[in-house]
Amino acid sequence: MSVLVYINSNGEKIAKSAFEAVTYAKKLGEVTVVTNGKTDDSTLAQLGKYGASKVLVDRSFEGIDEQQLTRMVATAAEKEGANTIVFSNDLIGKAVAPRLSVKMNAGLVAGATGVPQEDGTIPVNVFSGKAHGFVKVNTDKKIIALLPNSIQPEETGADATVEEFSGNAGDTRVTVKDTKFPEGDIPLPEAELVVSGGRGLKGPENWNLILDLAKELGAATACSRPVADSGWRPHHEHVGQTGVAISPNLYIAAGISGAIQHLAGVNRSKVIVVINTDDEAPFFKAADYGVVGDAFEVLPRLLDAVKKFKASN
Repeated sequence: MSVLVYINSNGEKIAKSAFEAVTYAKKLGEVTVVTNGKTDDSTLAQLGKYGASKVLVDRSFEGIDEQQLTRMVATAAEKEGANTIVFSNDLIGKAVAPRLSVKMNAGLVAGATGVPQEDGTIPVNVFSGKAHGFVKVNTDKKIIALLPNSIQPEETGADATVEEFSGNAGDTRVTVKDTKFPEGDIPLPEAELVVSGGRGLKGPENWNLILDLAKELGAATACSRPVADSGWRPHHEHVGQTGVAISPNLYIAAGISGAIQHLAGVNRSKVIVVINTDDEAPFFKAADYGVVGDAFEVLPRLLDAVKKFKASN
């Protein structure tokens, strides 16, 4: 079976979520990747190590205009005879996959967490991660948007061949005036470890407690919405229903009460550790591990413990 994977490669690096999508698609059939922009061939060829046999790249346009990308992916799917198209369920995937579903009359599975079962059903997260469900697509063509961090990238092959192609993307009706990229080495949606802080940190001058622990763990940093709204931290670090939705292996939250809006963005985390002085904070009900204590005392001790553990190994 021919499987097409769209990845966003506008930049010097390819995101971890792209390697996850290719790894996932390889479990379904022969994989072709489609992308656009100016990423060099040698970087794109690395996708072959994760299962792609070929990469189609349209150099005629850059950017992430949803209409252009929809037309490009549809053209690539027709060219390759692909009846299954895989996206990462990130901001771009959420915008393009539904458009493509309508254009191709294809069933859409959003937020997939695993490969199809023997009966053809696909596991998904539902109700903002509060439950698991199974979706079966009855159309001949199907589109799957894979939830980031659902599977681990697996290196199984060699470099892929890279081909130039025209995706018939057409003109864009969007004018990009400025582009700002999140700071930090680890993008939040891709992070496997996240250390987050809330208003319990009392001010931006105390954020070194979060930064130091994150650095020692090799984790990304995050915050609650009130922290971002107060200007203590940039808005791209805000996790929650109205911010970034994440699914790390470990989420450490210090000084966050755990309102339902915050939980909606983090409850797909595999392990949640909560540090709060209020033993009745709602977050403790969702936590795998809870520490009732002052973050100003607990975080330094946790940092020391991590340093000692790393030194002994």
